[in-house]
Amino acid sequence: MRDVADPDLRKLRVLRELSERGTVSAAAQALHLTPQAVSQQISSLARELGVPLTEPSGRRLRLTGEARIVLRYADAVFTQVERMRAELAAHRSGERGDVAVAGFSTTLSALILPAVARLRETRPLLRTSLAEVDPPESFALLHRGQTDVVISADTALHPGPAGEDGCLDARFHRVALCEDPFDIALPDGHRLLDSPRLVLADLAQETWIFATTGMCHDIGVAACAAAGFAPRASHAIGDWDATLAAVRLGLGVALVPRTARPAPRPEVTVRAFSEGAPSRTVFAAVREGSQTSPEIAAVLDALRTVAGAAVAG
Repeated sequence: MRDVADPDLRKLRVLRELSERGTVSAAAQALHLTPQAVSQQISSLARELGVPLTEPSGRRLRLTGEARIVLRYADAVFTQVERMRAELAAHRSGERGDVAVAGFSTTLSALILPAVARLRETRPLLRTSLAEVDPPESFALLHRGQTDVVISADTALHPGPAGEDGCLDARFHRVALCEDPFDIALPDGHRLLDSPRLVLADLAQETWIFATTGMCHDIGVAACAAAGFAPRASHAIGDWDATLAAVRLGLGVALVPRTARPAPRPEVTVRAFSEGAPSRTVFAAVREGSQTSPEIAAVLDALRTVAGAAVAG
């Protein structure tokens, strides 16, 4: 049997990107390479390993069985590299470094910015950069090393990043931050505004304003169904400030995640349910093996600290 050369990690990452993106052009765009460069990297890796990694499938290429084997071991290699980097970093004080954080819009003001403010006081030499990016692209950035921490949310209906078997993707390490309950926005003069007890079923006859699509929309519809009624939806709005403006005009009531915390508006009250509030789990994700890096651990600690305050009643 011929000797197999040690594979280049950069070429393994190109193969992984081709597997995830499906085409050479899409992988090239994600990696900021030319399609020719991607093809050359794959061909070079195939020669080094002595096995075919792609085969024609119509006008496209598909990965071979050998490529799937390589990728399975490549993910384990990437995890070990992250652990090596984290262990090396552990020898430093952790006071210096650069950590990139990505999250969807409502987590920026509720979690990420307060965490950064806290870190500026406790770790002034630790530099953080922020980006507003929604899943699943934020997890693609995390996998490619273009960000270090991703803030996301999930529910039973919308699980977090999953692998082919439906389980949590083994490439990522998850850190729970908080349970984010949904409160109800009511217009001024609403019959339940001063009710000593409020549950979702009390609102069965209301007209509802839901988010346009996605998790927040599905959480609201599922919660109403669990409370025993089908909500009568009148409007679909994707912006929380606009949602409260619609509530103020009497166009309906709306469920609002507590981390969203839109600016207060006159003639609108956002109040918590007495019990049974729908919720989502907000969590941070990092590359598996990197969670013990002092810089990343400091960011995760700051996020955990501010998360509790963000959802306090």
